[in-house]
Amino acid sequence: MILIVDSGSTKSDWIAVDNNGKQLLEKLRTKGLNPEILKQEKLKKLIKKNPNLKAHRKEVTHVFFYGAGCGTERGKEIVKNALVEVFPTAMVKVEEDTLAAVYGTISHDTEAAVVCILGTGSNCSYYDGTKLHQKVQSLGYILMDDASGNYYGKQLIRDYYFNLMPENIKVAFGSKYNMEADYVKYNIYKQPNPNAYLANFAEFMFLNKDSEYIVEMIKEGIRIFVKNYIMQYKEELKTVPVHFAGSIAYFAQDEIKAVAKEMGFTVGNFERRPIEGLVAYHTKNL
Repeated sequence: MILIVDSGSTKSDWIAVDNNGKQLLEKLRTKGLNPEILKQEKLKKLIKKNPNLKAHRKEVTHVFFYGAGCGTERGKEIVKNALVEVFPTAMVKVEEDTLAAVYGTISHDTEAAVVCILGTGSNCSYYDGTKLHQKVQSLGYILMDDASGNYYGKQLIRDYYFNLMPENIKVAFGSKYNMEADYVKYNIYKQPNPNAYLANFAEFMFLNKDSEYIVEMIKEGIRIFVKNYIMQYKEELKTVPVHFAGSIAYFAQDEIKAVAKEMGFTVGNFERRPIEGLVAYHTKNL
């Protein structure tokens, strides 16, 4: 049994297949397994909390894990150690989530492209058809993650408290979420996964895209992301498309295309969850 995992900070999608790519179990999900936020013991407990994973753990021969927070050797080691403990007979390989986005969005194995993730967090890399090149190392959700779910959640909360929202949007936002200051601060400063808490607010944008205020907020976040991330690859952009993975990108396709036209780059594919592409890639390359 081969396990392929696409893990963000909010959730992790798991799929179990045989050597031919035939699915063996229903798609599985656990909470996000980000080693920058959670300790090794907590990662292990979250995996074992899924009854199917726990029941079949000794049948697993390979685990291919792609995750947020796995862009450093330290992050990879933490996740690998947790996975080896849970799946003792498996060969375990851990890579950063950007590589999952590459395999999930490119049209063929040797296609060159700039590949972006806009989900709970955000990232951008250049894939030359063989290797991944990254010019910006992520410093996490507090300092970076432009145009991500947690970025937009933070913007919405700030605009709510600074009275910068149109009145009808502010009323709707305050009705949908508990915006008491103590509750917000408790979730951000006292609870685990504050980035995932912030990202939960991003859903509000896509439910209210009839508002000019919301559309402009989405576009402005994307402009900042393009300036800080995508434009690191100005030379590559002359000849390759920009692919996008993640829920924020998937639901903001119109705004991304509009900003691409403004800022002069070619949009390629959108993939909400790259895991299907990962299955095809790994069963072909076992």
